[in-house]
Amino acid sequence: MGEHSQEHRLSEILKAVSDQTRRSLLTTLVQEGPLRVTELAGRYDMSLNAVSKHIKVLEAAGLVTRKTLGRVHLIEADLDPVHAVDDWFGQLRSIWDLRLDRLGELFEKGNETDE
Repeated sequence: MGEHSQEHRLSEILKAVSDQTRRSLLTTLVQEGPLRVTELAGRYDMSLNAVSKHIKVLEAAGLVTRKTLGRVHLIEADLDPVHAVDDWFGQLRSIWDLRLDRLGELFEKGNETDE
């Protein structure tokens, strides 16, 4: 996967979880396992259509999958894409750690010249 497509995927994931309702839907699916769309919709003060739209955003980001068993559509969490977010945060932590290390080195050098 190219760097541009990884960035696009990361953006899609972050966009999907930027909404409180979608985060709540994802949390519910992680905690309870696969649920029908109607079961999910019954937990929110919004229409079935509105919940379906939120689910489609989560699907597009790869955070949920839909399994069809006859007329039943089960929605299941898929946390594999979260690794992309974790990797990105790991890169940020590494950069921050390097900066702190450099600051510590400068501080130590400053203390050595004061003695």
